[in-house]
Amino acid sequence: MTDSLTEDLSSIHDFPLEQQALFEQNGFLVLREFVDKNVVDEMLQITQDHRRRAVEPVEYESDLNYPGAPRSRQESGGTTIRRLKQAHCRGIVFTNWINSDALKSRLERLLGPRLVCPLAHHNCIMTKEPAYSSDTGWHQDIRYWSYEKPNLISVWLALGKESLENGCLQVIPGSHRMGFGQHQFDRELFFRDDLAENQRLLEQRQPVELNPGDVLLFHCRTLHAATRNYSNTTKFSVVFTFRAADNSPRPGSRSASMPEMLLP
Repeated sequence: MTDSLTEDLSSIHDFPLEQQALFEQNGFLVLREFVDKNVVDEMLQITQDHRRRAVEPVEYESDLNYPGAPRSRQESGGTTIRRLKQAHCRGIVFTNWINSDALKSRLERLLGPRLVCPLAHHNCIMTKEPAYSSDTGWHQDIRYWSYEKPNLISVWLALGKESLENGCLQVIPGSHRMGFGQHQFDRELFFRDDLAENQRLLEQRQPVELNPGDVLLFHCRTLHAATRNYSNTTKFSVVFTFRAADNSPRPGSRSASMPEMLLP
């Protein structure tokens, strides 16, 4: 991860214009040491408890059949949890963080003064296990979202160290501003890695390695992917998505299937 794409915050209330410009140019931005250790520890404690007890709603690796995942819940490792869904309901610490001034002030500069947190997408804690985790292919999140405008931002908070070894996110800088043909994606709308034109772009991939408390902001059109976890410890990440209030979900779509949180 290059230093020019990270923000080493001396004050969490500062959001320099050059950092906003970098996000608009690259489609992602890292905020280092952005979340207080006590907040991270509280989130991690809840996460580990809910993971241990498999507190619903959860998604299992075998539900998606991504490369590396068990093929069914009946197989060995078939009940490996991929994510704890509905994170905002799992503890007030998650809701308080969504509403924190430090986070909202940055999102307002990128999306506008009235923010909404959709609860139908992300709103989860990713739990990438050292065994039976899977590879997530290259994709844009907007591929299965339905809004009036393809302009949403996801906020990824690391609860532990994230590296290439344990399957950190990888991104393609500037891909959120690119236009792609339908032939460049497969039937499940993953970006094909068997096309020469795609391979040239994928050579520009950048890993986003994070420490506990670091936050990654990325645009819903930014191409990203992740490998399975090759380390011996579980990786935990909290993920929420945000939109402007005037960018409504399309009626009847999955994006409109759940209530949303209007941020004051």
